[in-house]
Amino acid sequence: MNQTFTPSGKRILFAAVPADGHFNPLTGIAKFLQDRGFEIGWYASAAYAEKLQQMDIQHFPFQKALEVTADNVDAQFPERTKIKNQIKKLNYDLENFFILRSTEYLDDIQDIYKSFPFDLMIADCLFTAIPLVKEYLKIPVIAIGVVPIMEESKDLGPAGLGLTPASSVLGRWKHSLLRTVARKILFRKSNQLMHDILNSYGIYTNDVFLFDMASKKSDLLLQIGTPGFEYYRSDLSRNIRFVGALLPWSKSKNRKPWYDERLSRYKKVVLVTQGTVEKDVNKLIIPTLEAFKNTDTLVVCTTGGSQTEELKKKYPYDNMIIEDFIAFNDVMPYADVYVTNGGYGGVTLGIENRLPLVVAGLHEGKNEICARIGYFKYGINLKTETPGITQVKKAVEEVLNNPVYKNKINCLANEFEQYNANELTLKYVTETLRKSNRKLVSAFSDKSVY
Repeated sequence: MNQTFTPSGKRILFAAVPADGHFNPLTGIAKFLQDRGFEIGWYASAAYAEKLQQMDIQHFPFQKALEVTADNVDAQFPERTKIKNQIKKLNYDLENFFILRSTEYLDDIQDIYKSFPFDLMIADCLFTAIPLVKEYLKIPVIAIGVVPIMEESKDLGPAGLGLTPASSVLGRWKHSLLRTVARKILFRKSNQLMHDILNSYGIYTNDVFLFDMASKKSDLLLQIGTPGFEYYRSDLSRNIRFVGALLPWSKSKNRKPWYDERLSRYKKVVLVTQGTVEKDVNKLIIPTLEAFKNTDTLVVCTTGGSQTEELKKKYPYDNMIIEDFIAFNDVMPYADVYVTNGGYGGVTLGIENRLPLVVAGLHEGKNEICARIGYFKYGINLKTETPGITQVKKAVEEVLNNPVYKNKINCLANEFEQYNANELTLKYVTETLRKSNRKLVSAFSDKSVY
């Protein structure tokens, strides 16, 4: 029996952890697939209701799942603010923001299926209901790698610590030991919690480590980026595919681009941001503004809405542009250096715009992104969330004056251009659905099912 695949009538449910860095990268591909004839629904926090309405995508809001977002996580879990240790904070977030939400997500998704019987789920790689949907509901799942690849490898140290590849026998032995320590000590409690949940649904985990769930328990993991932004793994899972840059959907293609005449007047332009989650402007924004105030370097600062007016009053210099938000694609073509705390979406856009980076981030997995930038010499990793004024100034000047960083980022940008993310994702979606169709046909052809 020959089953021909067509998008018409095929439903895809998108799902994302309620944080911009998990939701936004999926929006562009959701609209692309919708335009290709798929029926798209999205299970998401109420925080994204307006965006989904603008996108003309059916929104299925959280019902049983806790409305905890990147913006209200500290209000929901006030004890989180008291945790200073990086590993303890990561474990706390893994358990409370991710793992414990998995069964709530599943309950909601089961209800959604009654009115929107979807054929495939596409979710960000940290959406913890992925194994439950795939193995309990028996619905195929494609994960989107919105953070650097996290799965274990015999060639690397454990994810989460911001470690770069070892170059010596002793270093590789140390990384092997650390992988054991990560499993048995550092992330033991979080790992066991995820296993207990899956086991309670009859899902065989085969001792899959927590950080391997996205790749081991999905049909495919489509990794944002290219091999040039990843450490080499001889044991990379066979279901991981690089797709390049998945760009967020933009409401208006015909809007007037942002521009300031100072972009052309200054020879050196520095773009600085801390994203929308980090509210403490003392961490990176103020040190950068202090480093270059009243100089011949133009600093363009996007605050994400944090203390914008206060900063404008404090830094009224001609070489300072401070705004809540500026579309990166409007300003990045004019910039020479990108100073950031290492958000994956912003870093990806920086790479596409051939911008060498200065990065300073540790929490929320940013240490892994920053480590790669420093290791591959796409910029300088300051290895802290609170750099000093001199540190920032020295790093920016090094990136401006040393051509190795610009050359490296140009090579990576050229590699990115070889990947058509939308078309590649469409190809993998089509293949997954065809494979799922064949399984259904085989099941109904098997006499044992009657």
